[in-house]
Amino acid sequence: MFTRRQFVRGLSASAAGLALPFVARRNVLGANGRLNVAAIGAGGVGEDDIGFCGGENVVALCDVDQRAAAASFKRFPEAKRFTDFRRMLDQEGRHIDAVTVSTPDHTHFHAAQAAIERGKHVYVQKPLTHDVWEARALVALARANKVVTQMGNQGHAHPDSRRLVELIRAGVLGDVGEMHIWTDRPIWPQGISRPRPTRVPPGLDWDLWLGSAPWREYHAGCVPSKWRAFWDFGTGALGDMGCHLMDLAFFALDLGAPSRIEAKSSKVSTETAPKWSAVTYEFPGGPGGSPRRLIWYDGGKIPPAGLVKQTKLSRKGYIFVGSKDALYVPYYWGRGTFRSGARMEDYDASVPQTLPRLADSADDPHEAHMLEWVAACKGEGRTLSDFDYAGRLTEAVLLGNVALRAGAPMEWNAAELKVANIPAANAFIRREYRTAF
Repeated sequence: MFTRRQFVRGLSASAAGLALPFVARRNVLGANGRLNVAAIGAGGVGEDDIGFCGGENVVALCDVDQRAAAASFKRFPEAKRFTDFRRMLDQEGRHIDAVTVSTPDHTHFHAAQAAIERGKHVYVQKPLTHDVWEARALVALARANKVVTQMGNQGHAHPDSRRLVELIRAGVLGDVGEMHIWTDRPIWPQGISRPRPTRVPPGLDWDLWLGSAPWREYHAGCVPSKWRAFWDFGTGALGDMGCHLMDLAFFALDLGAPSRIEAKSSKVSTETAPKWSAVTYEFPGGPGGSPRRLIWYDGGKIPPAGLVKQTKLSRKGYIFVGSKDALYVPYYWGRGTFRSGARMEDYDASVPQTLPRLADSADDPHEAHMLEWVAACKGEGRTLSDFDYAGRLTEAVLLGNVALRAGAPMEWNAAELKVANIPAANAFIRREYRTAF
């Protein structure tokens, strides 16, 4: 566990000379200058998120599944407990500085919106939102309210990943024209029909769990994690892991909106994401004016190992192909190897460190990512996966799902937030919310 002093010292030492954006100081800090933090979603990954805030004042916990949140309730017995985040923010808002949002994808937007509108700093798990429109709207809302934000793609804080960003920006790969990114997801059933309804388990408020999604009877295929497959709740394998695995490409190359997306997959149903997919994105501004191509693979599909002179690739990872060299990272984040045989250390003298990190943050980048947000909420340092950055990353990831459902190559008009050549696909840009929510 990092101490706050270690973390802030690490930020200050390595961020010297960087231009830092606005950092808010609208806080109601408790005793000893601690942040007053609340959690929306306190079980599962939410248990980890709020747990890393244990050095602050955890004042309120909200979860629609009381059994899932039991460990957080036990760890923070003084925190007030809620099942409805709106009630928590209404009753306890004046005591809260910051909020973690660690819920299923379809509830990210409304929970974050409610917190931001009340002036709370927010940490929201990946993907930032369920829909493309929501990502754009949440970015604008955070800017308007001048709150500190961070999306939960913890590999963004890994020191080796940040070093690779510095190396790529310095040109060690040359002009990067092609990126191959793959995952071992889904590890839950996809390409299936809706399971039969069954009894709601004790301790779960099913109506609140559904939130803004269409009403349906409870079935065992959702809670606690298989909801990721279903379009109404999750964003499939691509939405689950895209914000992790595409992060280095967006971070290092400053990618914006794709101009064209083409998706291939197993049969796409109206109920769930497909069993496998391969999605090709084209981004303007590549070498020689040609577009950069990013190819996403899931469900067991992988790129050719020969791209980086490997005999076998890992089950997840990414490959960047440049005009000078190629990079292979065999995980979601961390160290990489170069096709040329060069090592990351070979560039220590020629490529300076420009991004902040802790020397030991490789031990737990999730913790470092959270503490970076906590420090920024106190006006110390900055977050590097704030909504300005995370919003455009999330938009691109989710556009892959739109292309899967559109069923044809898709031309994207980012300025107007619409699919230019397939009008029917725009129904997947912004969903309708359940009015009873």
